Amino acid sequence: MGALRIILTVLFILDCLALTVFVLMQEGKSAGLGSISGAAETYWGKNKGRSMEGFLVKVTRVLAVLFMVLAAILNLKVF
Repeated sequence: MGALRIILTVLFILDCLALTVFVLMQEGKSAGLGSISGAAETYWGKNKGRSMEGFLVKVTRVLAVLFMVLAAILNLKVF
């Protein structure tokens, strides 16, 4: 059981680092101030899910869920 805990801890640390990097790579919500004047109807505004920003959001969500699951598993007193 000790080896499993070490593996999960290493995965948790790698997930923390990756989550930090992906959050820092994203643009802030205030970066889209051009949408007030109607500039959100551009190609990138309509296809945000297929853009790099959409990819970053999806990866961040997956890493956040993995973070919570690993944190809950590592908090169990089974190991």
